[in-house]
Amino acid sequence: MFSCWLSQLCRGLSTPTRRTTQLIWSSASRSLVLSSQRRIPELSSFVARTNTCGELRSSHLGQEVTLCGWIQFRRQNIFLVLRDFHGLVQVVIPQDEPAASVKKILCEAPMESVVQVSGTVISRPPGQKNPKMPTGEIEIKVKTAKLLNSCKKLPFEIKDFMKKTEALRLQYRYLDLRSVQMQYNLRLRSQMVMKMREYLCNLHGFVDVETPTLFKRTPGGAKEFVIPSREPGKFYSLPQSPQQFKQLLMVGGLDRYFQVARCYRDEGSRPDRQPEFTQIDIEMSFVDQTGVQSLIEGLLQYSWPSDKGPVVVPFPSMPFAEALASYGTDKPDTRFGMKIVDISDMFRNTEVGFLQDALSKPQGTVKAICIRKGAKYLKRKDIESIRKFAADHFNECSLMGKLRLECADLLEARGVVLRDPALFSFLWVVDFPLFLPKEENPQELESAHHPFTAPHPSDIHLLYTEPHKVRSQHYDLVLNGNEIGGGSIRIHNSELQHYVLATVLKEDVKLLSHLLQALDYGAPPHGGIALGLDRLMCLVTGAPSIRDVIAFPKSFRGHDLMSNAPDSIPPEELKPYHIQVSWPTDAETEKSSSNHPCRSES
Repeated sequence: MFSCWLSQLCRGLSTPTRRTTQLIWSSASRSLVLSSQRRIPELSSFVARTNTCGELRSSHLGQEVTLCGWIQFRRQNIFLVLRDFHGLVQVVIPQDEPAASVKKILCEAPMESVVQVSGTVISRPPGQKNPKMPTGEIEIKVKTAKLLNSCKKLPFEIKDFMKKTEALRLQYRYLDLRSVQMQYNLRLRSQMVMKMREYLCNLHGFVDVETPTLFKRTPGGAKEFVIPSREPGKFYSLPQSPQQFKQLLMVGGLDRYFQVARCYRDEGSRPDRQPEFTQIDIEMSFVDQTGVQSLIEGLLQYSWPSDKGPVVVPFPSMPFAEALASYGTDKPDTRFGMKIVDISDMFRNTEVGFLQDALSKPQGTVKAICIRKGAKYLKRKDIESIRKFAADHFNECSLMGKLRLECADLLEARGVVLRDPALFSFLWVVDFPLFLPKEENPQELESAHHPFTAPHPSDIHLLYTEPHKVRSQHYDLVLNGNEIGGGSIRIHNSELQHYVLATVLKEDVKLLSHLLQALDYGAPPHGGIALGLDRLMCLVTGAPSIRDVIAFPKSFRGHDLMSNAPDSIPPEELKPYHIQVSWPTDAETEKSSSNHPCRSES
């Protein structure tokens, strides 16, 4: 069972292609030829083993092998199970006197100790073969053994069925990574990223470009992490995304850019977010919305794991307004129905007071969700739970969307299957508004996506009179009710970009003078998208959290429980940065988030 998942992963890498894919780019003086050809990976090259534990079969009988791995299980000092990244194999501990030293090593080494064994692949005795184990027909008759490293008493057993708190898993992440599930998640992630590189670079001529991590503050959007410099009062910022850089690469004539990009957002405690995360970042010149969407559909289809079922393209598309009206959210889960229905007309002449009151208000409506077979499955306490949920969230605009999902949760708790975990329902959400009212000041506008998004061509005239009515060329990719990607066609005209920043958004254009200047020097039309790799992999693997598809994630509060980061710095080390810590009062400590225990001043 252990190595089945790796066999599936390797199958995609070991299948020969029908032809060698070639990309040829040429100019008057030079040409570049890139080629790729799949081959069976050499899993034991360059290292002190001849084979992996999980690859040995009856076809290897009689072969002399050297294996390295961890002791997972030992039975009666006669057998032990050796584990590596590839799988498990049974090892026969020698019982004869000449091999006493080998027996001593293998019998006395604690569980999870690292050993190297050499011996012969032999067939298991009749009746002792294990059909549930890929290596279950053979075992290793050991001749020599070496203890490479002994293991102390573990804080938890390295077994997937053992219940462990997430805090303990994160504190000992290097041990948690040994589990079958974490190995599967990270290796599948690696394979999908490699396939994405192949699709973008080898098949479609994209250029993989690394962009800076130290940058400057960007107006609007999420909060950014601030990095001090040695110049008094001046700071770097960690980029929320490579947005400006990828646009500048288009100005520079790169034409097609791609990067597995590290991004940073100081968003505080959010269960579905990480302060640092990874995007598949893409930008193209001379492209429209349809071109970007077709590229992403092909990318996902090409890189999708074969055991997850085929990806059917093209993905359906839904306007933003329809998504809100029918699902109460801009990221609808379309695996099940229960759409929101406007039934206002049915109650225009009603005498029910609270309905009259709702319909008498500007834009007041009466909406309903039809829960098929709800009377059969929902109990009285479920109805009360729904009423309480509605009351608790009554003042939110997204109430109906949340209520729809709450009803689905209750039905599934009663055994009704609504959201098939094996079904992957992709959806493009389009025609977003270009601007939204600010929450803190509804009279002012902010970008619905980001300030570089181009307005819809049909609505440009509204930009100067009624900007709140302008639609954008922004598109989101949704999978099973989760936003996994977002992009847009960009503003490539300097005057239009200046107007949006200065007049509509009232931002300080000096912060973006470099971009505005670049747009003045023959910037081509361009657009792009970024896929959230962590969330995508979380959905593909069925993991309960994005932390389960990241090797070294932060905790819910943004802490590294393994190394105890963030950590304090001695005052003498802060001095070159002209910073001193102003410790908060007790009242301020209670009010502030634990993510921000102190504030810095220059």
